[in-house]
Amino acid sequence: MKKMMCAALLSAAFLTAGNSLFAQVQQTGAENELTPKFGIKGGLNLTNMYVKDVSDENLKVGWNAGVFAKLPVTRGFSIQPELLYTSKGAKETYNNFIEGKGEYRFNLNYIELPLLAVFNVAKNFNIHVGPYASYLIGANIKDLKDDGTINNITDLDAENFNRFDVGVAGGFGIDISNFTLGARYNYGFREIGKSGSLSGQLTKDSKNSAISLYIGLGF
Repeated sequence: MKKMMCAALLSAAFLTAGNSLFAQVQQTGAENELTPKFGIKGGLNLTNMYVKDVSDENLKVGWNAGVFAKLPVTRGFSIQPELLYTSKGAKETYNNFIEGKGEYRFNLNYIELPLLAVFNVAKNFNIHVGPYASYLIGANIKDLKDDGTINNITDLDAENFNRFDVGVAGGFGIDISNFTLGARYNYGFREIGKSGSLSGQLTKDSKNSAISLYIGLGF
């Protein structure tokens, strides 16, 4: 019985110490108090669409910029809504009977609203995950070689694509005082092109995929 009581007391002590340590490492240097933080952020996007039946597909380099709020719920855990302008798309090379032959860059520009759960898993280091919703505000397709044979593709605009997209985002951040450096992956759940249209035929049920690298400044 004494051995069982000693084991129980030791287990409780270890659990208490572990919880205390976990609570401490979740704090960052700039989060001594549970106060909201607001800031600006921006960076690069590396995007793709994974279109079927293309002879070549390459990442498109874009950018993202916007504002964020970090709203603490408890020590080491915050909710972070953001409002961003973000550019997505890809560079596609077509060479088949149905779509024709050509090399095109799809430029899709969105207003995006992520809502992220942020966990400070170590001092100055966090992971974040959550859903996002976005609205397509502009689209254009550029013929990279000016010799494309796909009829009317360069005439497509935002009205020819699905306006709304929803998806999930996840990544990590490094907090240095009020600065944040981070990387994030976004994946959309909705098809980019409208079903039964030229945009749907060209994008072949593809969805948005983006790696974002960013720097932020909180106040």
